[in-house]
Amino acid sequence: MRGADPRVVLGLHRSRHERRLLTGALDLGVTALDTSTNYLGFRSHQILVQTAGDLLPKFTVSTKVGYFPGPGGAEHSLDPVRLHAAVEQAARDLGQEPDLVFLHNPEHSIREAGPDRQEALTEACAALDDATSKGLCAAWGIASWDPSPLVGLIGPAVPRPATLMVRAGLLVGVRTLDAADTLIRAWDLDPSEVWGMSPFGGSTGDSVWAKIDPRVFLGDSRQLSRVQAAFMAAYHLPRVGTVAVGTDEPAHLGELVGALVGQVEERTVQEYRRLLRDRSRDQPA
Repeated sequence: MRGADPRVVLGLHRSRHERRLLTGALDLGVTALDTSTNYLGFRSHQILVQTAGDLLPKFTVSTKVGYFPGPGGAEHSLDPVRLHAAVEQAARDLGQEPDLVFLHNPEHSIREAGPDRQEALTEACAALDDATSKGLCAAWGIASWDPSPLVGLIGPAVPRPATLMVRAGLLVGVRTLDAADTLIRAWDLDPSEVWGMSPFGGSTGDSVWAKIDPRVFLGDSRQLSRVQAAFMAAYHLPRVGTVAVGTDEPAHLGELVGALVGQVEERTVQEYRRLLRDRSRDQPA
């Protein structure tokens, strides 16, 4: 096995949870897995144990709570009792305490909480903080697809997460980037405490990646592919220390691990952010 690299996490959102993917990840030095209680129809944890239970101790495992089975499919809740119970259930299903448990998309319910938004967020975070202090998981964080509704809610009463996970990459809009930066500053998070997700906005096969050349962000690393360059740019949009990426192919994961030798020019990133901001001002509300 190559040396482990904490900058890449294998995300299981769209993965088939196959054993060969996990062994391939280990061979590449990718020793972190990210899943969620609601993936694969709320069966991700059980299937992981069935297919690769003996491999799980070789990974650091993060999961997410916030979505629950409901009459119409999945429902979201920030109820602290349900969240605490979900962390307990995750530990039971995985057969080990998760290394990290994220509060999953709190904005889903924050939007409906009205004037009690800050209280709802505070109580949800406190539930995960309490679960951590009781040893149900090693740490807790927040994973937010759209962090904008959380801006303005962070105050002294809201527990500080160990990790914040947000969308990252060239397809993330300036509003989301700015909101992520605001949360990072509010919690005084170091880049090593921030994760990016969905670096390709869905798939490297999307037509957009044939139309743009992300290698313009690279300094002396132009020998990298467009996909590799886009992956490296994701570490700077916003500034994150780790990126979670989903795939079913170990070869694709290997290509991304190989991209880590690349260097991104910060000046180009800042110019890109300015262009995004200027463009957003020119668009009608």
